Formats: sequence, structure tokens, C-alpha cells
Amino acid sequence: MARKAGTPPSHVEGGDSKSHRTRTRILDAAAHVLSVKGFAGTRLTDVAEYAQLQAPAIYYYFPSREDLIEEVMFCGISDMRLHLQRKLDELPPDATAMEKIMTAVDSHLRHELELSDYTTASIRNSGQIPEHLRTRQKEEEAAYGRIWQRLFTDAIADGEIRADVDARLTRLLVMGALNWAAEWWDPSRGTLDGVVRTAQTLVQTGLSPLRATPQSQ
Repeated sequence: MARKAGTPPSHVEGGDSKSHRTRTRILDAAAHVLSVKGFAGTRLTDVAEYAQLQAPAIYYYFPSREDLIEEVMFCGISDMRLHLQRKLDELPPDATAMEKIMTAVDSHLRHELELSDYTTASIRNSGQIPEHLRTRQKEEEAAYGRIWQRLFTDAIADGEIRADVDARLTRLLVMGALNWAAEWWDPSRGTLDGVVRTAQTLVQTGLSPLRATPQSQ
């Protein structure tokens, strides 16, 4: 399967019609090819082959290669944002700000590395896509970033993150590190659980308030 999970992108409508299934198949295939070959290396012939379709059939659903790639890039970030929001909504009402951040780290890494070719493609190709194809993607990135920003801002206000750090810079640095995992993680050399635990430890210990040390006598 093209997607690492079997469900179609959250925002794609059309029910269970044959047309909807075919469109989803094309998107799934494009997400997989884009995540592996990158923007420059993605060809509609490769997408068609992976989707087990004739290449001309793609044009019935997408006017061009760029339109197809633009949709995949948007799906990747949109799905990731919705996935994170669901995970946060599932937490108990009394969850601490740091517990929410730990959930966000887990959600981001698993969606990026395990659950969705769309997200992998979107993260790995963000710097390669022409600017005119990134309008919707950038809007979703901003919305996703606002969720993270609120988590760090709340954690600072609650005293769970040291007060001498900048919430915006913290968000950018943490998310940048998590995104980079798409470039280096090799499942044959370590489990995803290990990556998640290590990332959570680094974030929590690196940002937690400094403990007061006894004055030397």
C-alpha cells in the first residue's frame, strides 16, 4: 500500500464511489513516490505504475503533475495537524502542559515516520517545491505550528518549562529536529519507539526548569 496506514487522507471527500477510490489510489501512489524520489524525481509514469493505472487516467483527476503534487503536500500537513489535535483531545482534562508536549512529540514522529507517506513526502520535499505550489501547505503548516506554539507558551506559563527560553524559537528548534528524523531514521538500526522515547527525553530534560543546587559551605 502507498500509505503506511490504510485510511485515506482525512479531508478527501467522495464516499466509497469508484471515482473516489481511484482518486485516493492515485494520491496514495503519488505520496509514496514523492516520499522516495523527491519532487524532481517524481514522474507521472511512476505514479501510474505504482497505482496500477494507465498514466493518462491520472489527468481525469488532476490536470497536471504539479496539481497532483500540490495536493499531496497539502494532505501531508493537514493530516498531521488533525492527527495531533485528535491525540491532544484524547488526553484527560487534567493533563499537564508537559504531558501534552510529550504527546505532540510522539504524534509528530509516528505520523512522520510510520503512519503516512503523505507527511513524509511533505516534510522531505518542503524545500524543493516551487513557491506557487505551497500556498495551502504553508497555511496548514502555520495552523500546525500554532498548536505547538500554544503548548510551549502554556508550559512556560505553568512553570513546566524554564522561563528563560523563547517559546517561538523553542518551537522552531524542536520541530526542526523532529522533521529531520525523516532524513536519517533507518528502522533496521533502531525502533521507532526508541526514537520517540529519546526525543521526549531530550525535550523534557532540556526544557525543564533548572533545579536549585545547595549553596556550597
